[in-house]
Amino acid sequence: MKWVFRSVLSLAYLVIYFPIVIIAFLSVNESARDYVFTGFSLKWYAAITEEAALLEAIINTLTVAFLSTVIATILGTLFTVMLFQVKKRLRLRLLMLNNIPIVNPDIVTAFGLLSVMSVIGIRFGFPSMLLAHVFFSVPFVILTVYPKYKTLEKEVYEAALDLGAPPILAWFKVVLPELKGVMIAGALIAFTMSIDDFVISYFVYGSGYQNVSIWLYSRLGRRTFSPAIYAYNTLIMVVTALVMVAIGLTIRKEKMHEKNMD
Repeated sequence: MKWVFRSVLSLAYLVIYFPIVIIAFLSVNESARDYVFTGFSLKWYAAITEEAALLEAIINTLTVAFLSTVIATILGTLFTVMLFQVKKRLRLRLLMLNNIPIVNPDIVTAFGLLSVMSVIGIRFGFPSMLLAHVFFSVPFVILTVYPKYKTLEKEVYEAALDLGAPPILAWFKVVLPELKGVMIAGALIAFTMSIDDFVISYFVYGSGYQNVSIWLYSRLGRRTFSPAIYAYNTLIMVVTALVMVAIGLTIRKEKMHEKNMD
């Protein structure tokens, strides 16, 4: 049975990572035609800065992803704290409402956001896309921060208050350090959701303001996109892998430190 398990596991990894390997391979293909390999070249990485439309889409994508991540992380953490200021029954209902956008189909969420923004008159473009990304990122931050906040020892915070610390100072000095790890995790999820989103972005983007996914979609039918997009995606995957390794090493170092302290 062990060989069956290994075979299934290998097949699963092949299905997951084979497209990624293909993209990385095409990013170093000298030919502009992705089905013909003419030699090894890094020119498509340099071409990222030469393709004005692609570069603008990349800047838009990263700007929205960064800002929406910061805003969603702050709001998600504050909302989590506020959840514990209400009765348990109401808190559970609010958590259920928080989970609806997570399991809701993107097309429904996108159409809902489009309708609301049209009614209240939000300008389509950067403002609409930023608000939309904050909207669908906040529930993921709450879902990440909530379990950790639930296990915090509230007595430590109350002790800081008894010793004369103002509530805000006590929160920043006592509670926030305990939530740092899950806030980073929530921020990473929010950033990943934003940089990867297409459906919701497509419904709320304005004329002349596109992220990478919309830019690529507009060119797929005519196959007019530059192979520089392969280089961009490869860079994103490399950076993601390095961030995950860094986080893993940090967690391992903290665990070793706690073990040595014990």
